[in-house]
Amino acid sequence: MEETQVAAIAHTIQVSVAPVFLLGGVGAMLGVLTNRLARIVDRARKLEAELGAAAPGRGPGLRKGLGHLAARARLTSAAIACCIGCALLISSVIVVLFVGTFSRWNLAPVIAGLFILSVLSLICGLLCFLREIQLATRYLRIGELEPEQAVPAARAVTTQRDQPSD
Repeated sequence: MEETQVAAIAHTIQVSVAPVFLLGGVGAMLGVLTNRLARIVDRARKLEAELGAAAPGRGPGLRKGLGHLAARARLTSAAIACCIGCALLISSVIVVLFVGTFSRWNLAPVIAGLFILSVLSLICGLLCFLREIQLATRYLRIGELEPEQAVPAARAVTTQRDQPSD
């Protein structure tokens, strides 16, 4: 291997470091998104089980909750798909960088296009994630539980607080 080829490979590795770091960030984002999706699915399964054994008056509320979870799951799935698309495009950028090193073709427009598409895909994924978070906080009902639905530990703390001290 000629010294110029080694230098070209070294330069290509240096240039590909930025996309590799972006790829690492996207991988971390995928971990966050898949964990959120797993929690949504677990919550939906719990609500479905409750729906099967629910009193007649609770059915509509549980179905509404399932609808909210379904919307959140769709957004999270879309965010995952966009982030996977971003990761694939970034990987393609790295491959084309190395192909360009050893070919006589001008691949700069291809590299730029792939990188722009990868960033746009990441933006779409982040927007889906933002929307899912907005839905999650919109549907959050803190303090709206019936007393019989409250967590027993919370009732115990309330009971202890309400008792007169000596």
